[in-house]
Amino acid sequence: MTPRVDTVVKVGGALLAQPGPLDSVVKALESAVTRGDGIAVVPGGGPFADAVRRVDAVLGIGPDTAHWMAVLAMDQHALLIASRTRHARVVEHPAEVTGALVHGRLPVLAPYRWLRARDPLPHTWDVTSDSIAAWACGELHARQLVLVKPVVGDRAKLVDPYFERALPNDVRVVIADAVGLTEALRAT
Repeated sequence: MTPRVDTVVKVGGALLAQPGPLDSVVKALESAVTRGDGIAVVPGGGPFADAVRRVDAVLGIGPDTAHWMAVLAMDQHALLIASRTRHARVVEHPAEVTGALVHGRLPVLAPYRWLRARDPLPHTWDVTSDSIAAWACGELHARQLVLVKPVVGDRAKLVDPYFERALPNDVRVVIADAVGLTEALRAT
């Protein structure tokens, strides 16, 4: 039987402020992939996207350029996450996600090429990696989205303004911090 993605885990870029939270997330993801859980990772943009925001604020680079630069920031974070574990494989398209799972690897999405080919989302700062992760859930037919963020609270205040429109109706959303990720993945 071909493995499928049951859960998309969006690893927030804010976790990069300190090494501890990212290491906890990677450890939880490693445990899940060795159990054979159908997980795919979507990285946030973090400090890489923040650099794009600063450049946009100073130079006014425009929504299209800012959008694609911010998506490329997610690719940078994907490379960083994958470098933290021998179980990961950076993937750029849906078929590569399945291939990684078949080989017992954790697919970490570098979304630029996939998004560039499809261009499904508005080019605005109202769309962040949260909305991209929600959209990816629909494309991968995942049943759950776990948003890993440094704080847990009211969902409406923790996600971007476009998130609810990008999220398929039948996807369960869990917001967890780095410590709570293991529990969130076991509950799937």
